[in-house]
Amino acid sequence: MKKIDVFNHIFPSGFFKKMLEVAGEHKDLGKRVRNIPCIYDLNVRFPVMDQFDDYAQILSLGSPPIEVMAKDNALANDMAKLANDGLAELCQQYPDRFPGFIASVSLADPAAACKEATRAVKELGAVGVQIFSNVRGEPLDRPKFEPFFATMEKLDRVTWIHPARGANHADYMDEDKSKYEIWWTFGWPYETSVAMARLVFSGIMDRHPGFNLLAHHMGAMVPYFEGRVGPGWDQLGARTSDEDLGALLKKLRKRPLDYFKSMYVDTAVFGSVPATKCGLEFYGADKVLFASDSPFDPEKGAGYIRATIDIIDNLDISDEDRRKIYVGNAEKIMKRSFT
Repeated sequence: MKKIDVFNHIFPSGFFKKMLEVAGEHKDLGKRVRNIPCIYDLNVRFPVMDQFDDYAQILSLGSPPIEVMAKDNALANDMAKLANDGLAELCQQYPDRFPGFIASVSLADPAAACKEATRAVKELGAVGVQIFSNVRGEPLDRPKFEPFFATMEKLDRVTWIHPARGANHADYMDEDKSKYEIWWTFGWPYETSVAMARLVFSGIMDRHPGFNLLAHHMGAMVPYFEGRVGPGWDQLGARTSDEDLGALLKKLRKRPLDYFKSMYVDTAVFGSVPATKCGLEFYGADKVLFASDSPFDPEKGAGYIRATIDIIDNLDISDEDRRKIYVGNAEKIMKRSFT
């Protein structure tokens, strides 16, 4: 069965060189990225991919966000173009291995992000666009970012959302930093969940019903917290006295829970069987896409791919649903055939 890995990460050579020049001392790059050759060296990446039958990757950049690496907006925009050109070139050179890519933009400049998203989709053939859960600390539901969601609706392509949060985001108000990498382990799922919720309650998904989101890591916290997202948020306003959130609830066209269930998610849960089963039961086979989050596993490439395939192959589901997860849903949202 063909397997399309829809969320894994790479840095094209030209972008990688510029990235190290611009942000070579960024601790995320120095500690994490430089020690994972698979993310920038095809001579390491290809043998990893060759371990798996009928396996191909939809490429996307890894974190940190471009606008975090490049504080100058013009430079960030140039780096987004450099990244997308590099990703498109990889797909052109190795179409069997990389049948598509997810474009990157810098939302620090919303107008430029809209322009680059359009170029990447219409001229380079990007299957979607990746954004992060915040823009230099700003929430995605700020009015200045709404043109981007309108653009993605018009382009009729899915937006991939990746968490962004660093150690400087303290876990307690009287501390300066997050300890023990809590900012990553628990902070990233929280970041994604908050961004999803803000898009729901701000009305963006009502104003742009053709906008579609794919939430990384099996929709983060949402499936596990179905009771809070469902019956809990059905009582929106019952816990708040300084504003009328009940009125906001009445303005929404659907239950809060239904907005979350309408999103797409991926299987990148680092080899967790319970998390996979929970997410699949919540979203259903029509909304779940195979993804590994390679190469950020302990083996630096193959580990999460192998573990995720093993989980999906052994799920008690029909072959039809398994095919949806591996390739069918990717074909549906990317509007192309991979088989």
